[in-house]
Amino acid sequence: MMTASTAFRSVLRTAVTGLATLLPVGLLVTLAVPVARAAIPAVGQKAPDFTLSTPEGEAVHLADLTAKGDVVLILLRGYPGYQCPYCQKQIHEFITEAGQFAKAGAQILLVYPGPPADLDQRAREAITKANADQKLPANFHLVIDPDYVFTKLYDLRWDALNETAYPSTFLVNRKGSIYFVKTSHSHGDRTTAVDTLTELTKAR
Repeated sequence: MMTASTAFRSVLRTAVTGLATLLPVGLLVTLAVPVARAAIPAVGQKAPDFTLSTPEGEAVHLADLTAKGDVVLILLRGYPGYQCPYCQKQIHEFITEAGQFAKAGAQILLVYPGPPADLDQRAREAITKANADQKLPANFHLVIDPDYVFTKLYDLRWDALNETAYPSTFLVNRKGSIYFVKTSHSHGDRTTAVDTLTELTKAR
């Protein structure tokens, strides 16, 4: 006599077998194997490579920058509905020390995330507010991250009302390896230009 438990297992096997005949093998594998969640890249790991565009539409590739020297990769809050004063202060501070970063052979890559509508314009506005010259030094690069593609790749999406990304700084060497990381889970607590120069010097 078939018990209720045995009957349930029999029905379940029949259902799974039927599903296997209806779905492609690749989809079954996708359903069976959970997708690993991205994690914030750590010291000692390779920095996930990416290409983003400047507000003017010029492509900037991380690997191309590391080929020139160490890269200071800074993720800003971008545009959460206003220009973040902490970002303005951080950008201004780094631009003020542009000469020291040039002497250290470092490239500065600023990532400005946010919704795609007018993000290029907002990014230009951020530089204008932070820098009276309205221009970036030669070793500074500003890119936009519409729809948070890079932000999600690095697991730094701050998915809350009026938020965009967790402000973060990564130092990446010529081999593409990360040797310094700082992530803030608040609007402030940013990596300073002086602290960054110290880390660059220590890595020599």
